[in-house]
Amino acid sequence: MNKNDLNEDLKPDERVWMPGEIGKDVQHFNVFRLKHDRDEKFDCQPFHRRQMYRISLLKGKTRLYYADKTVDLDCALLFSNPNIPYAWEHLGTEQTAYFCVFTDMFFDQFINIKEYPVFKPGNIPLFHLNAKQFTAVERIFKQMLSEIPLEFSYKYDSLRTMVLQLIFMALKLEPAICQQYNDSNGSQRISSIFMELLERQFPIESNMQRLGFRYPSEFANQLSIHVNHLNHALKSITGKTTSQLISERIMQEARSLLQHTDWNISEIAWSLGFDDTPHFIKFFKRGQQLTPKHYRKVPAIG
Repeated sequence: MNKNDLNEDLKPDERVWMPGEIGKDVQHFNVFRLKHDRDEKFDCQPFHRRQMYRISLLKGKTRLYYADKTVDLDCALLFSNPNIPYAWEHLGTEQTAYFCVFTDMFFDQFINIKEYPVFKPGNIPLFHLNAKQFTAVERIFKQMLSEIPLEFSYKYDSLRTMVLQLIFMALKLEPAICQQYNDSNGSQRISSIFMELLERQFPIESNMQRLGFRYPSEFANQLSIHVNHLNHALKSITGKTTSQLISERIMQEARSLLQHTDWNISEIAWSLGFDDTPHFIKFFKRGQQLTPKHYRKVPAIG
């Protein structure tokens, strides 16, 4: 893992990266603290590093943008999975933030981190904290910061335990209620995040790689919105339906794979999320007026 694969919203002298070389004794985990600076706010642009989970502790007047939802907070615990970009904007001068980042490999062979509700699609993973709760959560983050530089055999087991502590604390709390906007700004955010989720799945670089999301309902589930709301937002911004946008991008990738790889049609069909080859052939012929086999012979016609 390259160090530049991590967060870029810290000032250069405050960056603490994951190790650049992943070996059997190196884990996919790190923890950070953002220091307050009255003259320089640390807003967070959409955090969308692939395969990264993130738990953030935020204190100070902050506005969080999550899909089409917006919430103002003073003190909160936020969980994010690799599929949902989000952003926050600090509104005040008093700012404190801690966060830890990790991949699902950090819990590999131990638990399936995706199964916890705070990381499942369809949930709003933000939890308001009172002063006592903030102190308890901050104590865990401080313990992580003091633990990670140490050298002992069970350090990462200890850090995994602390991550689970944060999850279990959150599961005992009520998630925040976010405001939902139906204006153009909300639709624009939905459209932007949808396109990012869609594009993240490409390019297909191996015939062992497969699309994770291919249907409108799967994208809506990731965004925690109804599929009709997703369709309305995309239609208002792009002039196209959710199905049209997905189909067009899959077709673009199909043409590329047919032209630039020697994979057979079944391999391409599977990689693009089709459960059977005839379905893919029908899909491609409807869009290109050629079968995949014929298109491959005369790609210039496409």
